[in-house]
Amino acid sequence: MSDTVNEAVTVLNEKLAGADFSGTAKFDIDGEGAVMIDENGARAADDAADVTLSADVETFKAILDGSTNPTSAFMTGKLKVDGDMGMAMKLAAALA
Repeated sequence: MSDTVNEAVTVLNEKLAGADFSGTAKFDIDGEGAVMIDENGARAADDAADVTLSADVETFKAILDGSTNPTSAFMTGKLKVDGDMGMAMKLAAALA
């Protein structure tokens, strides 16, 4: 497991603390691995999910640190969404 994935799990769990997110989402980070998010929080895993969000390492880190808006990243093609767009919106709200 990569340092990027480990760091993402930590940051996502901090952001999701107290959030009400039901469903499953996966961040697929090019060349690094995947992070699963569900009602229990974030963990390193590559399971099936309601929605998969894919990005390169730089885009993913920028989304996590707040310097890139996920919607802008999606609109410019830097973030790809496969699956339930509504679930992606719920995740964005939970992480805000």
